[in-house]
Amino acid sequence: MKNVDMQLDGDVLVIRVNLTKDFGESKSGKSITIASTEGNIPVPGHEDIRIGLNIYRKK
Repeated sequence: MKNVDMQLDGDVLVIRVNLTKDFGESKSGKSITIASTEGNIPVPGHEDIRIGLNIYRKK
């Protein structure tokens, strides 16, 4: 994962992302990646639930 922190607070999934980070251009070159799970991954403590997250800004 890039710049994604996930944790459970009871039954609530809390996701933290630092919006000031920059991981360069996307593969298409149209946007700048800020955070990504880099595919679908299991939610901590719930292997049957998955999350896929991409956060980006226009170039």
